[in-house]
Amino acid sequence: MSLLQVEGLGIDFGGLRAVNDVSFSLKAGEIVSVIGPNGAGKTTLFNMISGVYLPGRGRILLAGEDVTGLGPHLLAERGLSRTFQNLQIFQTMTVLENVTVGHHLHERGSILADLLGLPGSRLRSQASEAGARELLKRVGLAQAAERTAGSLSYGALKRLEIARALALQPRVLLLDEPAAGCNAVETEEIDHLIAEVAAEGVSILLVEHDMKMVMRISNHIVVLDHGEKIAEGEPAAVARNPRVIEAYLGAQAVEAADVDG
Repeated sequence: MSLLQVEGLGIDFGGLRAVNDVSFSLKAGEIVSVIGPNGAGKTTLFNMISGVYLPGRGRILLAGEDVTGLGPHLLAERGLSRTFQNLQIFQTMTVLENVTVGHHLHERGSILADLLGLPGSRLRSQASEAGARELLKRVGLAQAAERTAGSLSYGALKRLEIARALALQPRVLLLDEPAAGCNAVETEEIDHLIAEVAAEGVSILLVEHDMKMVMRISNHIVVLDHGEKIAEGEPAAVARNPRVIEAYLGAQAVEAADVDG
């Protein structure tokens, strides 16, 4: 059974058809990458799936439930979270506080108890902090927990945003260019992290321009061009698709498909 199913999704902006009739599915623990040239509609597609935009056409199913049009908060409660192409980090908060924010969605307790600092509230806060520290350890930022987020390198901030998204305990995680702006070492670290998360059963939908990374970790690839799906399939097949090469990848696609091969 597909955990995430996108059916005929589309949206227009001022008469411009930004995304049109895009369909695909995502199984538990699967990594599906969405690729295409700049302006292909990748981030717009992400924005519809994550509740930022209301689709003009089609529907989105999460674990069989029609969640089309639900806002990001309601989707997060149902197990879908995302990162953004432009970092959405609280720069003046500590690294630990940034991740703890994500844990609060799953806390169960009254506002009054929190205001009065009752034992139950303190226990929940302690549990959230402990969970946040575990996630920071997982993404290699345990030693930076008390630092201000704005003091981190760009690559570290990318990992911090992934940690915060994981704090929501997602079943489906959308990653919008997680390796953009990262050096080779940082990209490899994020590569391994994504693979580990998927191995634990979390479904990952990825937009990324680093084609070697995409070809290396993806189970399935969806290719967009001018808002429409022009191809999909396993990495090697997509890399050799003449239409994909013409629209986006170029001759280097074959080289990327042969990485580690």
